[in-house]
Amino acid sequence: MSESAYNPTELLICSAARLMENGATAFIGTGIPMLAAMLTQRMQAPDLVPVFEFGGAGAILEDLPRAVGERRTFHRALSATGICEVVEAAQRGFIEYGFLGGAQIDAYGNLNTTTIGDHDHPKVRLPGSGGGNDVGSHCWRTIAIMRHDKQRFVSKVDFITTPGYLSGPGAREAAGLARGTGPYRVVTNLAILGYHPESKRMHVLELQPGATLESVIQNTGFELAAAERVEQAAPPSEPELRLLRDEIDKDRFYI
Repeated sequence: MSESAYNPTELLICSAARLMENGATAFIGTGIPMLAAMLTQRMQAPDLVPVFEFGGAGAILEDLPRAVGERRTFHRALSATGICEVVEAAQRGFIEYGFLGGAQIDAYGNLNTTTIGDHDHPKVRLPGSGGGNDVGSHCWRTIAIMRHDKQRFVSKVDFITTPGYLSGPGAREAAGLARGTGPYRVVTNLAILGYHPESKRMHVLELQPGATLESVIQNTGFELAAAERVEQAAPPSEPELRLLRDEIDKDRFYI
């Protein structure tokens, strides 16, 4: 399939969907994470348990939700509770994956969705945390989904909305967060990135179709290393694209 056969949003959705395995629990936010969860349920993980901020857990995602609190997030769900209950479930260690976006991310996976510039005199005021702090603080593996450029991948975020590894090894634990939780992957239009197990700094694991390691480094605002072996990510497949276009988002709300 040629590179022009899909768009960047479809690439992000397919890349994110492939990270979830059958039977996993995943905190799902609005937009791309919803499409990724639906695609996952139809492809390799029919028993994925999506968890939504407003209390739906384990819904069968037959129709694309428009928001995290509407009826489709409760369709044939395992439970229908509320915000406090699902956040408590994450605090108890019951939610494996958390999907987040951000305006900025740094080398340690700290995310900013609050403000660009000084907090009290910002250049841009962003939506804020919502459940982003809870997801990044308590889920075992946090996955960020972002477009890749120097405005987003910065040496220091202007505000920490969601903690990553904070200032480096041991910092999460010192702040009171559970050992073993934290950033897991960053999915972008150029690469799939992970974190070094010792330094906790972001590094390149896979290159997206058409991207080079040089282009990833040039579009990152901090020093970025690569894993010992950098893999080539597969492009969206015909079955994935057919599901996305004909079933999941046939009205083109996102793609």
